[in-house]
Amino acid sequence: MKKNVLVLCTGNSCRSQLAEAYLRYFHGDKANIYSAGVETHGVNPRAIDTMLEDGIDINQHTSNHVDEYLHIPFDLILTVCDHASERCPIFPSTAKRIHHNFSDPAKATGSEDEILAEFRKVREQIKAFCKILEI
Repeated sequence: MKKNVLVLCTGNSCRSQLAEAYLRYFHGDKANIYSAGVETHGVNPRAIDTMLEDGIDINQHTSNHVDEYLHIPFDLILTVCDHASERCPIFPSTAKRIHHNFSDPAKATGSEDEILAEFRKVREQIKAFCKILEI
């Protein structure tokens, strides 16, 4: 039976979207992967572009609120930012919780090249983390 995994961040626009995609890529055969935010900000276009550079299309992903998934019995809840970890609702389950704070690439400043470099850096950090995560 597949496990249910939720990736949670603030706005479900960048970090949780990247993690959802990589967890599906690396572990989709053994887990149903969901992502959500404690708010919804829409999927960041730079996140979409950055993932396309790595051969993964998240263009059809949507930004979802965590309340949409309260009925799902999660086995693992992964928070990818401190804000979401602090505001994570109590799920009526025995889900294992893992927290790993990644910097928010949407807050990067500078030239377009500098901003994209930050998105790529965070993408690679999330990719490496998701690859070794035991589900």
